[in-house]
Amino acid sequence: MAPVLSGHPQVTAMLVLLLSMLSLAAGGKLLVVSVDGSPWLSMREVLDALRQKGHEIVVVAPEASLQIKPTKNFIMKMYPVSFTKEELDENFQAFLQDLLEEGTFLERFLKIHQGMKRLSDMAISSCAHLLYNKELVRYLEESKFDAVLTEPVIPCGQILAEHLSVPSVFFLRALPCGLDFEATQCPNPPSYVPRIFTEYTDHMNFFQRVKNLIFDIPNYFLCDFVIQPFEKLASEFLQRDVTVLDLSRKASIWLMRLDFVLDYPRPLMPNIIVIGGVNCAHKKLPQVGHAPFLIQALTDFCVHKGGI
Repeated sequence: MAPVLSGHPQVTAMLVLLLSMLSLAAGGKLLVVSVDGSPWLSMREVLDALRQKGHEIVVVAPEASLQIKPTKNFIMKMYPVSFTKEELDENFQAFLQDLLEEGTFLERFLKIHQGMKRLSDMAISSCAHLLYNKELVRYLEESKFDAVLTEPVIPCGQILAEHLSVPSVFFLRALPCGLDFEATQCPNPPSYVPRIFTEYTDHMNFFQRVKNLIFDIPNYFLCDFVIQPFEKLASEFLQRDVTVLDLSRKASIWLMRLDFVLDYPRPLMPNIIVIGGVNCAHKKLPQVGHAPFLIQALTDFCVHKGGI
């Protein structure tokens, strides 16, 4: 379960010690590779706060983007891609519509499969344009970043982190097909953790558990067409055989936008930090959210690495 600082005095003492060192730490350099859309809106709040603490932030993004826009708070490095903003928006809206439509499991599976395939093709194309942009990659190599903050649904950030030999920090809601469970080695028993489309809770009877297990089988096919092209791209770029799972396992910190008020309880590993409160940055809520702790966790991590 999520760590509770008040119940762990040793952890609290360590955080206080790190906090006391922040005034002595120089601002560091953070490379950001985000996914377009809502993940960027949440991540931008964190980047603005980190910039206020004196850290240098460089964001790489495709020229065709729905939400990622340049601001004065960080350096934006745009790269050309083979599709337009209009094409991206059309495919994204069609995929959202498929997600919201009702129907049988098979109908929904096929529609989502097709939508994911279209978006995945565009994501792979965008990632390839980034990795093989020699001028931009040379700039990233010479910049000497302390860490890469990335949304790992599109594993382009992981590939760059591996190429640059810097730690990666994941900022995510979840990975498709339970890849986040496998990468973090979190227990994921079908008798306890509900699968997508089942609409079950963490309390299931025997027959529901059997159905939950059956619903897990398509995951092995649904994500195969998404993962394999990225593995091929990563292997060619890094010039060695590599899998997306290998890259995901190397993440130093998993910042997961979960909130157990809305999400069912699930086992978590020590390097997973629940940050669901960051989605409420502009809402007037009591000062008990996770956003300040998230910013501090990122800062403490990079201080430990000798940077931020």
